[in-house]
This record gives sequence, C-alpha cells and structure tokens, in this order.
Amino acid sequence: MNATKRLLLNAIVSIAALSPLASFAADNSTPDQLIRQLSIETLDAVKSDKAIQAGDVNKVMELVNTKVMPHVDFQRITSSAVGRFWRQATPEQKQRLQDEFKTLLVRTYAGALTQVKDQTIAMKPMRAAPEDTEVVVRTEIRGKGDPIQLDYRVEKTDGGWKIYDVNVLGIWLADQYRNSFAQEINAKGIDGLIKSLAERNARPAPAASAAKKG
Repeated sequence: MNATKRLLLNAIVSIAALSPLASFAADNSTPDQLIRQLSIETLDAVKSDKAIQAGDVNKVMELVNTKVMPHVDFQRITSSAVGRFWRQATPEQKQRLQDEFKTLLVRTYAGALTQVKDQTIAMKPMRAAPEDTEVVVRTEIRGKGDPIQLDYRVEKTDGGWKIYDVNVLGIWLADQYRNSFAQEINAKGIDGLIKSLAERNARPAPAASAAKKG
C-alpha cells in the first residue's frame, strides 16, 4: 500500500472511530439515518475545524468524550477486540481496557484527520428486515481516487441504535486488534495489555511529531 493510500485509509478509519463527533442529538431512530447524519456532520466538522486539521489530539479527545459515546457501544467494541479474555477481566480491568483502547484509537488516527479534504458520503442499499436488532449499514467515502468501503455494525438498544464495530476496506476494527491483544495477554496477562496500551498512549502523539517535521 503506497503512502497516499495509507493516509487515506487512516483518515477513513478516523472518521469511523469518531463518526458521531459533531452531534449530541443525531437521529438514531433508524440505523441508516443515524449513520448518514453522523457521517455528513463529521465530514463537515473536520473540514471546518482548524484545530482538528492541525492534529490537535486534545481537541479530538474532547470531542470524542462529549459527542461520540452516546452513539457508540464502546464496551462491546473493546470486549470484541479483547476476545475470550474479556470474561476473565475484573470490572476495573474492563474499564481500564476501554479507556486505554479509546485513547489509543484517538491518538493513532488524530493526525490522519488532517487528510480529510473533499470527501463525501454515499449510502448503500440496506439489507435488513424491520424486526432486525443488529444490522450492517454500508457506505462509501467518495473523493479523489477509488471509493473507500466503510461499513458499520449497529445494534438496537433501549436508547436507540448504536455503533459497535466498523469495517474499512474489508477489515473490521475489532478484528484488526484481536490477534495482537491475545498475544499480549498470553505473554503478560490482562494487566500486561493494559500497561502496554498505557505506555503507547504516553508516547508523543503522532500528530505532534508530524507537525514538528512540517
């Protein structure tokens, strides 16, 4: 994968991870309406926010903490990434895993948000029955070059529809991390994984490093 393709992929993963960042009151009455509104608002917010374009990790974290969580089942995303070991974790370990995993995703992809320029969202036809409580909403991000596949797994909850996984170019987010997390836990236990994530999150942000080079 060349550098341009990789940057675009990272940017799209950023949008996936942060997709609700522009809206407290997104319409989540139907899964496709939720994804459509959040995606459009996110693209608009990224394009208009100079701090995000500059790779301000703190600004992205603030947006995630205040906007994202109402529309994402992040516990389910984390438990899926941790896999079978999730059942062995204590409540405190589970919370720390969620916190460190969220921080890792935001820090990893905050810099890539600067690559978002003229992309638009296109919704694909829904393949779901009215009674389904878990569905996949399929979209494409269109801009220069080939369209980028971006799909969402969404579940129906008492609070409306919530995102619990994202697929970029055929790779689900939870699957992307499961093998490496399992290797870490097998070698050093759940606390070892938490420590490893915390150490990675304590390093200088990629966005900051890139900004210094620029």
